[in-house]
Amino acid sequence: MTRRRTGQVEFEDDRGVVVRYVKHPNGGGLVSPSAHVHEDAWLADTAWVETGAVVHDAARVGPGSWVDVDVVLGAGAVVDRNVHLGRGTRVGARARIGPGARVGQAVVVEPRAQVPADAVVKDGATVARRGRAASYGIAA
Repeated sequence: MTRRRTGQVEFEDDRGVVVRYVKHPNGGGLVSPSAHVHEDAWLADTAWVETGAVVHDAARVGPGSWVDVDVVLGAGAVVDRNVHLGRGTRVGARARIGPGARVGQAVVVEPRAQVPADAVVKDGATVARRGRAASYGIAA
């Protein structure tokens, strides 16, 4: 069951628990009331930001992307379409996550690092920016 109120969407999950989201004013993406998304961030209308997540200023989250529980997106980070960022992941300032990427739990994507399209990044990996060190845990 789905109910809509102005700026709010409610879902009843498979366990019968009502889950609430608020539409972000910049793009219309759905944000858990216990997440913090900066007013200057942009969320596509089909993007989701879960409990405890933090999205800093000028960050962008594309259509169909899911920012899971306790994820932090740095200022100016770009998450392309259909991306999943696993629980507890940290994406540094101005990092880029390519379309279709699946980033595991507790991953660190360093500032200005890039995750290629359709990549799978394993839980606990670190993705370094080019020229600094090798990237770890990425499978194409």
